[in-house]
Amino acid sequence: MLKKTFSALAVIGALGASALLPATASAQDRDRQRQERRMYDRTHRDYHNWNGDEDRMYREYLKDHHRRYLDFSRMNKRQQRAYWQWRHDHR
Repeated sequence: MLKKTFSALAVIGALGASALLPATASAQDRDRQRQERRMYDRTHRDYHNWNGDEDRMYREYLKDHHRRYLDFSRMNKRQQRAYWQWRHDHR
């Protein structure tokens, strides 16, 4: 009797764990998407992956131009174009 109960609990545990794994993976995917966005540069007609490296370059750009941090998506189009120009010049 004990052996059957243990086997049933093991099966239930395995099924429950497998049901939780996709939920965990999708949460990780959402975090990755939040951390990395794809931005389009109209002037140079190319895309840039906005990740940790791009954010570091953006902060360097702001420092070089004596500007306070503002999320890139909140900058006006002229300021964004100026950043992309700087970025292409500093590769």
